[in-house]
Amino acid sequence: MIKIYYPHHPFKIKEEQEGKEYIFDELRKSWVSLTEEEWVRQNFIQYLLQVKKYPASYIAVERKMKLGELSKRFDLLVFDKAAKPWMMIECKAMHRQLDKTVLWQALHYNIAIPVKYLVVTNGQQCHGYVKAILDFEEISALPGYND
Repeated sequence: MIKIYYPHHPFKIKEEQEGKEYIFDELRKSWVSLTEEEWVRQNFIQYLLQVKKYPASYIAVERKMKLGELSKRFDLLVFDKAAKPWMMIECKAMHRQLDKTVLWQALHYNIAIPVKYLVVTNGQQCHGYVKAILDFEEISALPGYND
């Protein structure tokens, strides 16, 4: 398991009609519904930017992809310096256990968009994997962007 220490960040949160909350996503430059999963995603983004020093312009947030005939959305995709997919991150709500179902989801997404690193997190737990010759192997820390 990877230890993640989330940095402090002054998130912009607003409440609208019927008490629904929104958070401003600085990468998408838009207000999005503040769900439990979105809270994990936004904190993980800040970890990547502030702690791991990943460039913001190389991180894609919640974009559509084709998985066979299905249209799916990945949570976070980090590109390498050659603008090729490098790391895919699947975020879940904090109460969601990181079980085989979550890992299989990330592995299926990897079929559509092959990456060197796969990460699954629920904000409290984080597991990372690196592509080996035949399979993915668990890692104990996320690589720095320049590694």
